[in-house]
Amino acid sequence: MENYTAPPCPPQQQPQQIVINNVVEKKNGLGTAGFVLALLALIFCWVPVVDWILWLLGAIFSFIGVFKAPRGLAITGLVISFIGVIIMVIFFGALFAAASV
Repeated sequence: MENYTAPPCPPQQQPQQIVINNVVEKKNGLGTAGFVLALLALIFCWVPVVDWILWLLGAIFSFIGVFKAPRGLAITGLVISFIGVIIMVIFFGALFAAASV
């Protein structure tokens, strides 16, 4: 008779631990709204009344959104708002200068 060794006993299995990591993404709705409004104000900078309304709302929402995380779109909206104001002043200044000649 040959030497027979029994197969090793399986080790007791530990119960599996399942870790569910729910990461909640932070969103800045006011910053996003300010960015979109500032971008629309930049696109419609040649329309007087619409541009002023969009610019003002975009600047206000972006300014409020800067104080909430994440800030990326809020800061971008604020910068675009100020660039839009500079473009508006130049555009309408040139328009009034040309009309007065």
